[in-house]
Amino acid sequence: MCEELQRDLGEVITLPSDKGYQTLSTENWSQTSWQKPSCIATPQSVSQVQSIFLTLRRENVPFAVRSGGHSPAPFDSNINTGVLISLAKLNGMSYDEVRQTATIGPGARWGQVYAALDPFNVTVVGGRVGDVGVGGLVLGSGLSYLSNLYGLACDNVLEYKVVLANGTLVVASATSHPDLFWALKGGANNFGIVTEFTVATYPIKEAWGGLRTYTIEQMPQVLEALNQYQTAEDKDPYANLFISIPITNATEYGILVTFVYLKPVIEPAAYAGFYDIEASSDATALTTLNDLMTSFPSLSYPRYNWYTNTYQPTSSLYSRIGDLLSTADEVGQVRAVTGGTLVATFQPIDASVGAFSQPSVSMANQRYEKKKTAGEETWTGGNALGLQAVPQTWMALQLLWWGNGTDNGPGNGKNDDAVVDAAAHSLNERITGLAHAEGAFLDYIFMNDASWTQPVIASYGKDNVHRLTEVQQQYDPEKVFTRLLKGGQKIPEGFE
Repeated sequence: MCEELQRDLGEVITLPSDKGYQTLSTENWSQTSWQKPSCIATPQSVSQVQSIFLTLRRENVPFAVRSGGHSPAPFDSNINTGVLISLAKLNGMSYDEVRQTATIGPGARWGQVYAALDPFNVTVVGGRVGDVGVGGLVLGSGLSYLSNLYGLACDNVLEYKVVLANGTLVVASATSHPDLFWALKGGANNFGIVTEFTVATYPIKEAWGGLRTYTIEQMPQVLEALNQYQTAEDKDPYANLFISIPITNATEYGILVTFVYLKPVIEPAAYAGFYDIEASSDATALTTLNDLMTSFPSLSYPRYNWYTNTYQPTSSLYSRIGDLLSTADEVGQVRAVTGGTLVATFQPIDASVGAFSQPSVSMANQRYEKKKTAGEETWTGGNALGLQAVPQTWMALQLLWWGNGTDNGPGNGKNDDAVVDAAAHSLNERITGLAHAEGAFLDYIFMNDASWTQPVIASYGKDNVHRLTEVQQQYDPEKVFTRLLKGGQKIPEGFE
């Protein structure tokens, strides 16, 4: 099959024997997703995507699709014994000043997008890490520094261009295939291969923010300040922050608090609770949003995984979580593996983000509502996530480790993977248990920070899962994107 594709498409297809195969097959961000595809297709046009896909479908060949490859899940964006379709060359970006929209290819990286829009003094609701690919983040919903104002990245898509299971290219929007348009807002890769996104832009350029650090001993005060920030009566939608605590390396790094305020205001009142806590270091300043987003440090390790959960913030819950993180046996289990690092990240989410999930709430610059068509209910607007419009925290446990070198050479070993995963799963369950005990648990799993073992789409709720299933039956009745595209979060079958 791969030889046939190469005869038809030439250099678009890279075989294992070709120069560059090793680099392409290991381009994924985490070694946990390094695989050995039978060949790699790098289409340069939408028509080539269609041609490759139709050949794979006809021959019943498994495949994977990679945008930026930032997921650590083994098969989200790579494959063994199948064809990897890399969308890296579908990375174009254009700005329509009249419509105030940007059209972006799925293979673009967010850093490229922001840099291209910066001269126009506008930005988009996109990723917080510049190297992340556009496609995977948007299809997983996409949390942004602009989300309190404008919703998630998926809420700001005006049009998707999608190669469907029958090989045709369609535009999904509020007026064209609106059911598919809705389903793509959180439905991942279950409906097609998205080849282009048209998204709303916003006139935001100058900002205040940066990184402040605190000692691990100050965790109770920092988490209480977080609770005050989240539960303020008049929560400022221009204020954003997240807190990262490298629990296993607390003495070295301390607590990292990232502030992003979407106006050029020094020390805005929204963060008042933090100002009374003496910081170990302070790199906050007036700057541009683009410069701010490219200035935050990141940890570089060979292997990664995540777990995530959701709860409503309370002072007592934060106190109990802080105590757990300080004493949990699971932290020691992660620390014991080579390079084992556990980072607990608190991501506060405003009630406004949940409101965008509802069909009656405006998305980007338009307003949609529940309608009845031909006696049947048809929904437009909103998204598939089933979010509640309440203040909440999307907590992420980020796992980083080296591997023990017993698999494919130094740093590539997989023997520690099971140890790290078991510890992280257990700790995540214990945090979820604390949220249940407080009556603060919310049944939602944020796809972009979830482990591949977590049932993300099931967390959207029964009604949304049933509706996603109906959309799948309409656009992919033979379940091509379930049978052949095996990676990614799938719509659960027989869900009640």
